[in-house]
Amino acid sequence: MRFAEATTEQLLDWDQHTVDAPGGNVYQSRAWAEQRSRLGWRPRFLVAGDGFRLLSLERPWRLVAGAGAYLSKGPISGGEPAERTAERLGAAADWLFSHGVDVLASDSEIPAETGYGRLIEARGFRLIEEVQPSRHRVALALSPGEPESTYLAGFAMSTRQRVRQGEKAGLRVLRWDGRPDTDPGVGEGFEAPAPGSTPGAAFDRFFDLLEATAARRHFGLGSRAAFIDWSCAGLAAGHVILLEVRTPDDELIGGATFYRHGGRLTYSHSGDRADLRRSYPGVIHFLLWRAIQLAVRQSMVEVDLAGVDVRGARRQPVVGEEMLGLYEFKRSFGATWIELTGNHERVARPWRYGLGRVTGRLLGARQ
Repeated sequence: MRFAEATTEQLLDWDQHTVDAPGGNVYQSRAWAEQRSRLGWRPRFLVAGDGFRLLSLERPWRLVAGAGAYLSKGPISGGEPAERTAERLGAAADWLFSHGVDVLASDSEIPAETGYGRLIEARGFRLIEEVQPSRHRVALALSPGEPESTYLAGFAMSTRQRVRQGEKAGLRVLRWDGRPDTDPGVGEGFEAPAPGSTPGAAFDRFFDLLEATAARRHFGLGSRAAFIDWSCAGLAAGHVILLEVRTPDDELIGGATFYRHGGRLTYSHSGDRADLRRSYPGVIHFLLWRAIQLAVRQSMVEVDLAGVDVRGARRQPVVGEEMLGLYEFKRSFGATWIELTGNHERVARPWRYGLGRVTGRLLGARQ
């Protein structure tokens, strides 16, 4: 198996192979590569002899030659044997190391039960801390053709009650989506943005909700500008969906973003007005039900509710831990825990890798 850089023609249908294909991921898309490029990363688009596509994001060292590379959620696995995906990762590493990369990280979302971790560790990779917040995920499996009522019946009773409360309160859901529906029934229960409204303004409003949520839950956010830049680019590419929850009087009280990729809908960010929870309980429950309905109507195979594990506890939360409540919230939708292989790293030139990190920290401290 050999890799080479993509031709101009191969870039034209890049996302069909890396995002829309089974197992695809938005973090392997051209839109993500372009946004990372604006933040100082160097994208490299690789194609294997059998047509397999792989995005590498590289950070050149400062003052010294070489670079570090990150295969963000790659190589994707479209159901092929884990041995084949491990072979792809090894071949990609060899190619990148021969083209100036000193260290390579890869966090493919491949279940641990496949033995993928053991296979890549035999090729010189070792388990490291995650780049993304969580290693594992909690997901609701969908069966195309199954009615929506089946999934609602699988919710915990309290979650169904919250959904019904949102419906009785007359809550509305505005859907920002770069892909038009071909079936009119897909849009039932959603409203289109008002004429003249812009995605940039919508994501700016949503970021206000995220900031308040981050302050309450004590987690960090990137910059507003970078968030809006990526969200607008992802929306235009058809990868990002924003759902806004509004009152009958058109007041914004909640929202969430989702990624559409690999036949699944992945929960990304959410926020709500904590001061209005008594007046409008269950806003996020109601919103997630709408997202599940959308996934069912678009014949997706999964709603990925993202992870709940944190640094120092890469496992299911237990009694007494802060993340247990979030885990139980996600499980109340019928979702189950999926153990993934996790982020792995292989170092080709330890001395240059170490020197590059040291010089980067020193220069960063002086700025």
